[in-house]
Amino acid sequence: MNYIDTHSHLYSEEFLEDINQVILRAKKAKVTKIILPNIDVDSIEPMISLSKKDNCFYPTLGLHPTSVDSNYLSQLKNIESYIQKVKIYAIGEIGIDLYWDKTYVNEQIHAFETQVQWAIDLDLPLIIHIRKGFEQTFESLGKLKHNLKSSNKKFSGVFHCFSGDRNQAKKAIEMGFKIGIGGVVTFKNASLAQIVREIDLKDILLETDAPYLSPAPYRGMRNESSYIPIIAQKISEIKSIDIEEVASVTTKSAEEVFSLN
Repeated sequence: MNYIDTHSHLYSEEFLEDINQVILRAKKAKVTKIILPNIDVDSIEPMISLSKKDNCFYPTLGLHPTSVDSNYLSQLKNIESYIQKVKIYAIGEIGIDLYWDKTYVNEQIHAFETQVQWAIDLDLPLIIHIRKGFEQTFESLGKLKHNLKSSNKKFSGVFHCFSGDRNQAKKAIEMGFKIGIGGVVTFKNASLAQIVREIDLKDILLETDAPYLSPAPYRGMRNESSYIPIIAQKISEIKSIDIEEVASVTTKSAEEVFSLN
């Protein structure tokens, strides 16, 4: 029984002092593959360096929406230059985030659409971050759908750390995306549990978003990939199925989405 953490920032400074132990704990927890989503230009080199440290890591490239500012075009150009030099497994973490600040909403949308087009051109999956931006995200994806290489093709990728409602989850799945479920599902009275109950297991990917959003009982502490089984256990309880089934189905889905076989 193995797991895949489809979203973990283990290259961040929170792990500088004990990354070797973090990796060992992940492997002990049977988390054998870890996707490393990029954030901005500054995070590229630490991410690449970590991905070379162990073959469990799979890097991606993208500009996070909260990293979009007046200099975003330069950042995009810089990130795009790495695509020619580094083997990546997705475009991400990209998206639209209007939760804290709407100053650069137009720039966020343009950056998002530019990077979605990269994914289409390279036939790569997307790792999409959304907070208070579902309407804009679906509008942009709908606009670019005609650029997919065949008329009946769908997008691939994941709506990371899903925070929408059941209708938005259904729409994302219909467009070809998986739903990223992390530690939030373990929180008391989490509405995410109802969405997990209603969607098919094959449409779920496991993730930590480490170092953020630790599952209970570690809420408020640093998150890490070894906590993936806690999330899987909660999903198994919600759906009244064996944890082995959760591990098997989500691992297969992640391998298919990110071409990890």
